[in-house]
Amino acid sequence: MIQLLYGVIFAEMALILTLLFKTPLRKLVIMALDRLKRGRGPVMVKTVAGTIFIVLLSSLYSMVKIQNRSIEAGAPNPTDQVLMSRHLLEASLMGFLLFLALMIDRLHHYIRELRQLRKTMEAAKKQTRGLDDSKFGTNTEEAKALGEEVATLRSKVKKLEAECEAKTKAAKAAEEEAETIRKQSEGSRTEYGRLQEDNQSLRSQIESIESEGKKDM
Repeated sequence: MIQLLYGVIFAEMALILTLLFKTPLRKLVIMALDRLKRGRGPVMVKTVAGTIFIVLLSSLYSMVKIQNRSIEAGAPNPTDQVLMSRHLLEASLMGFLLFLALMIDRLHHYIRELRQLRKTMEAAKKQTRGLDDSKFGTNTEEAKALGEEVATLRSKVKKLEAECEAKTKAAKAAEEEAETIRKQSEGSRTEYGRLQEDNQSLRSQIESIESEGKKDM
């Protein structure tokens, strides 16, 4: 039984080393442990662990009995010493075996949790990248729409500037024409005043001539 316990312990130590270091065998070991924990695997493992634990308790009980017998006899019996050493070795090996089995179970559990966490993080990163890409695409579309709107507004502004310039030129031309008409009107008024003065002068001359004619008669 001791040779069997040593073999199992060495196998467990090899499994622990395989789980600790990232090697090609690690995936195979993890897959094997995953299958072992499915179906009836956990029940079988618990049954074996329970049996080993009961044998461990039996060895401890035998050690206590041998110790009490040696105390009662007053002198240690060589046979009891051999049995005591054997039971102590078996109990130590079985305890160490159960401890290594617990370590393997915990390592496998933590590795699975770590793999699941990595998958979740990768999915979250992909989702974040997708959201960033969609936001970037939306921003690009918005920027394109704004650019088109700005171009339209610029064309409208240029058109309004052209219309304003044309109207300014027309207003300036109308103002120049009004100034010309005003000058012509002032010239006509001056000419009209001169004609009135000439007419008044002629009337005065005619009146003076008529008055002289009356005096001669």
